[in-house]
Order: sequence, then C-alpha cells, then structure tokens
Amino acid sequence: MSPSTITGMAKRGNTTCQHALIMIRWLDRTPESFIPGGSVKGAPLPPTGPDRRPRWNLRLLYDALDVRRKESQMTWPELARALRCKPNQLTGLKRARYATNMRLAMRVTQWLGRPAADFVYAAEW
Repeated sequence: MSPSTITGMAKRGNTTCQHALIMIRWLDRTPESFIPGGSVKGAPLPPTGPDRRPRWNLRLLYDALDVRRKESQMTWPELARALRCKPNQLTGLKRARYATNMRLAMRVTQWLGRPAADFVYAAEW
C-alpha cells in the first residue's frame, strides 16, 4: 500500500473496503471494533500469510443484501435511503471488480446483522 493511500484515509475520512482490510489486519482488530455503538459483534478476519491478504467478496455481500432486501419487501431506492447512499452504490456491488467504500460496506453488514468477516476471504496475492 502506498504512503499516499494511508495519508489519504485521514484526509477523506474514508477508504476503499479493500485498503481498510490491510490496515485492520495489521492492527489485529475487527472492522466492527471501529464502529462506536455498533450492533454487530465482530469476528476475526480469515488468517493470512505472506502469500495471502484479506479481500472482500463483494458479490457475496450483494447476494446477502438482495435476499434481505426482498425479505424486507424494500426497493433498492428505499434500501439506499435507509443506508444513506445511492441505489447504484448497492446494485453495483453485484459487478464490482475491486471495491466500494468502507463506510458503506460496514453499513451494509450492520444492516444485515452479520460480521464483516462473513464476507472476507484470504485471497492469493
């Protein structure tokens, strides 16, 4: 990770969900430990080594979100309002190749009532 990525986190107050996992793993914490008053207990991220790093499975996150959205009888725009984002930010998770922002990823996992670790795997690097 480049130094400008790290300093940019502080400037923007946000980062991509993939970059955040690198820092979270380095700090040996769960993503939920950064949410004051979060409603979901965190779970450890999958173990990684020198040839692996934690990565979000955004398609799995989208699938879980879509199932729960349908169970709740919500439209994408209604859900987007509840999660304080735009509908295309949610539907775009289905085809996202790299990342979404960490705040949104965590709002989604909190709304689902599941730990972020449910959607993270140890990718070969």
